[in-house]
Amino acid sequence: MKHAIEFNQVEKSFGSLHVLKGISGYVAAGEVLSIIGSSGCGKSTLLRCLNRLEVIDRGQIMIDNLEISRANLSSRELKQVRARIGMVFQQFNLFPHLSVLDNLTLAPQQVLKLSRQESTERARYYLQEVGLADKAQMYPEQLSGGQRQRVAIARSLCMEPQAMLFDEPTSALDPELVGEVLSVMHRLAERGMTMVVVTHEIQFAREVASRVMFLDKGIVAEEGNAREVLTNPQSERLHTFLSRMRQAQMA
Repeated sequence: MKHAIEFNQVEKSFGSLHVLKGISGYVAAGEVLSIIGSSGCGKSTLLRCLNRLEVIDRGQIMIDNLEISRANLSSRELKQVRARIGMVFQQFNLFPHLSVLDNLTLAPQQVLKLSRQESTERARYYLQEVGLADKAQMYPEQLSGGQRQRVAIARSLCMEPQAMLFDEPTSALDPELVGEVLSVMHRLAERGMTMVVVTHEIQFAREVASRVMFLDKGIVAEEGNAREVLTNPQSERLHTFLSRMRQAQMA
């Protein structure tokens, strides 16, 4: 099976803080990898490294046979990487002064050089896909958190990426809004979108992810089939983490 993303012995430090300590793994084309772990374990840092929002200290990251971790990566190659890999953040990162439609058409016009008509048609298609076709002329502040996150997903889809990275996409949402975002992600997974999802939504990871990777203190503590790992954890550390997650969700 072809690996859409591969990372080998990745290390990253911020000053004296050693965040990633030789992490290796892969994401096969069409699969969903869920990354879980306690706050500060390195989940979001790893995700940002996969899109070169952070430059690693050591190791190698490959995106479709392009090594994006090398020091001499050109600006043209970096643009190619950003076009191939969509990113959805915790805090939406929409431009508040632009309408929903303009948020979606900006990158396709500037990066992909699509015409206004082409980018608008694409934007309206993906707004329909996330159930927000009627919100095109609204502004982000006029939307709920769940709607804004769905707009952010549609914006990434407008680049028609080969893979998508999700950095705890529901963590900033009120509980009643989480489901609408997860349902969009579920549909993407069913259609074969390659996805890496950093999440605390354990049920979502169990049901949707192909594999799960549990990070602990900057290393891969456990990894494998999502249902097997999350139903029958082999390490005491993961067992404790899952128990705490269940208690937090019941509180």
